[in-house]
Amino acid sequence: MSLISQNAAPKFRESKDAADAEDSLLKRSKKRGRADDKHGRTSGMEQEEKEIKELESFLFGSLNSSIQFGKEIGSGNDEGPLNFFLDKSSGDDMVVYKEDINQYDKEERKPAWVDEEDEVMEVDIVSVRRLRKLRKEAGEKLISGAEYVSRLRAQHEKLNPRTDWAEFNRKRNEILASDDDSNDESGITTGDAEGDGVLRSNYELVEKSSVKLLPGLLEYSRLMNANSEEPSNGPINSVQFHRNGKLLFTAGLDRRLRFFQIDGKRNTLVQSIFLEDCPIRNASFLPNGSQVILAGRRKFFYVFDLVKAVVDKIGPLTGRDEKSLELFEVSPDSSTIAFAGNEGYILLISSKTKELIGTLKMNGTVRSLAFVEDGRQLISGGGDGDIYHWDLRSRRCIHKGVDEGCITTTSLSASPDGRLFAAGSSSGIVNIYKGDDFIGGKKKPLKSIENMTTTVNFLKFNHDAQILAICSNMKKDSLKLVHIPSFTVFSNWPPRTGLQYPRCMDFSPGGGFMAVGNAAGKVLLYKLNHYRNA
Repeated sequence: MSLISQNAAPKFRESKDAADAEDSLLKRSKKRGRADDKHGRTSGMEQEEKEIKELESFLFGSLNSSIQFGKEIGSGNDEGPLNFFLDKSSGDDMVVYKEDINQYDKEERKPAWVDEEDEVMEVDIVSVRRLRKLRKEAGEKLISGAEYVSRLRAQHEKLNPRTDWAEFNRKRNEILASDDDSNDESGITTGDAEGDGVLRSNYELVEKSSVKLLPGLLEYSRLMNANSEEPSNGPINSVQFHRNGKLLFTAGLDRRLRFFQIDGKRNTLVQSIFLEDCPIRNASFLPNGSQVILAGRRKFFYVFDLVKAVVDKIGPLTGRDEKSLELFEVSPDSSTIAFAGNEGYILLISSKTKELIGTLKMNGTVRSLAFVEDGRQLISGGGDGDIYHWDLRSRRCIHKGVDEGCITTTSLSASPDGRLFAAGSSSGIVNIYKGDDFIGGKKKPLKSIENMTTTVNFLKFNHDAQILAICSNMKKDSLKLVHIPSFTVFSNWPPRTGLQYPRCMDFSPGGGFMAVGNAAGKVLLYKLNHYRNA
């Protein structure tokens, strides 16, 4: 037993020493691992701090180092000196970098992406109704994709014109600056720089549209009522634009003549004139814009002078016993006023002296008048259904013809160029004639418009004779617009909003505005988008 104990003791000591060695090795490895972890965490934190400092330096610049001109902050390579100059116009030295200016010198930007299929594909602009306005010719149907995009852009710019004052044009600014320098030195500027001559001439600032008006749909926009600041208390019998296109008068049975400044947004009331003894049934500017002629069912008429702001009462006329002078027409040269008198007489009044200078005699009663040939000739119609042509220099009737299908001629209107004239009748038929052919004996009209069913009370051509307005005050919304080149009626007129009972209308001199007076005392204002000028 002692032998066994002696043999087992060394083995026990050896196993114990091995266990102690293993424990010490394990402790040393744990300490080494903790040290490695500590060192790894320290290096990771240092790396993270370094990245944060680099990011701050990149975003906000170096806060500790001094700024060095000619070197980019955050990079060690030399990029060369920065381009700058001093702007001393305000008195303080301020650094302006050229990079900030050069970006405005680019007048046009190239598209970021171009679709090659635009050149190959074709677009049908007739099948979709809202695309028909992109046509340049009546028979046009298919266009290329690139042309389609170009026309869409042009249509957008026409409806939403660019604000010229916001355009940055360095060349123009340099020209204006050189002109200012020359003004400072000599007080006189010579030459006409590009774009600067517009201020030295009286030409219209907006170029008129040279594209022909297309039939079918009329592009228009409803604006604020022309007389919204002061509507009439009775039916509107006359509306007319001044020759400048910015002034409009309204007149009616409430015996007031009102002037409005038309801009389509506010339409400010300028002046209101009250006539105590004359409900106004007809009014008209003299074409030179100096006076307004006012008449009613009275033996006299009124003249309002716009320059002197004075109202003069004229009449009764010497040697005449007319009970009403409500129907009259003013010659385009502002020299003569033709009044419809009793028993078929036409009274010719001088616009300067306001005195009777001659008379013309028809077979029937006088119901309508219109001047042609710049005031050298007059056409008239009435109860006998005939149309008379008068030479005002000789005071003779040079031609008389029957208005086809007409019983009583109730209205006449001549185009501004005198080439065409239209005659409306009590049956609602409107015949359009060519003046030279009618005088030459060709009595067949170019076109008979039969869209009206009641008496035609008013006819009016626009400034370029592409639109003819036909009005009847006996039926609601009875106002038609005729496209003269094709002799067709615009299908989207009158609008759904309703005109009520229209009694008169007028186009602005440039064709951009159209005003319609109704029996409710309102003057509805519309913008014709085809025309760029008021």
